[in-house]
Amino acid sequence: MKALVATAYGEPGQLSIADLEVPRPGPGQIQVKIAASAINPTDIRVVTGDYRELVELEFPYVPGNEFAGTVTEVGAGVTDYRVGDEVFGQALPRQLRFVPARRPSMSTGALAEYAVFEADTPLLAHRPANIPVEQAAALPIAGMTALGVMALAAIRPGEKVLVIGASGGVGTALLPLLAAAGAHVVATGAAGDHAVLRELGADEVIGYDAAGYPSGVDAVFDLVLPHDRLSAAAAALRPGGRLVTIIYPEPAKDLLGRDDVDLHFFLDMDAELGGMREVAEAAERGALSVRIARRYRLEEAVQAAVAYVREHNLGKVVVTM
Repeated sequence: MKALVATAYGEPGQLSIADLEVPRPGPGQIQVKIAASAINPTDIRVVTGDYRELVELEFPYVPGNEFAGTVTEVGAGVTDYRVGDEVFGQALPRQLRFVPARRPSMSTGALAEYAVFEADTPLLAHRPANIPVEQAAALPIAGMTALGVMALAAIRPGEKVLVIGASGGVGTALLPLLAAAGAHVVATGAAGDHAVLRELGADEVIGYDAAGYPSGVDAVFDLVLPHDRLSAAAAALRPGGRLVTIIYPEPAKDLLGRDDVDLHFFLDMDAELGGMREVAEAAERGALSVRIARRYRLEEAVQAAVAYVREHNLGKVVVTM
């Protein structure tokens, strides 16, 4: 099979398309013929060596966390899936076992023509028939995160919220949810993003400069800021406001520079706030979607990874097989 492969640590341009053996499922696993996969920050950070203190990769390494495809083989003991089922979800490549979970969702890497997944995990689900494969591949992380941070923030109608980094996959899924909840949404984005972000639900769109953040907001969603810049986000909050960040690892509250606001960190690998089944249900009824910025074929996957890093993407980058 063809797969996007890292043969050593390095920049995305050093990735390649290689021929590998088709992985076979063991007990409790399913083999999936991948129709589409998405590129995420973790895919890039792992191959560039950002996580070497946590895990030392063995090469060749196949990245890819999100997918949509068709079950082609079922291992012993699997009862929830059968050959021919259309499925989607998120699963870390097996070498990244440092992320804690009671039922880890692991795979052989989804940026390939075939991959093997653990079946007993809430991070996989059947794909609704009305959700196209490209949307299903782009939706798992962004959709699950958007639903999760909405639950953490408990937004009430009329509240003013600031979304920092609204043009990414999570942001494009989150904005419509905030609008539907009745919030007044201020989003950060590049100049060329303003029209699309407003269409997605933003009432105001501002630049990335922290000096332009509004004051007295009820909640801030940090989708991009590193921990050493959280104090600027916290400064926008009213006393008693909520700051929700998705940037790993979990930050210490003293980074906020104030103790009169609540800090929430979202990382829900056990799907306690909702898993792929909830994402599927919300997408099926039209309440949840994510914008796709760019589409590539598998033979263009190296170009896709390079573009993901070097170019501005309003939404997700998807690779089809």
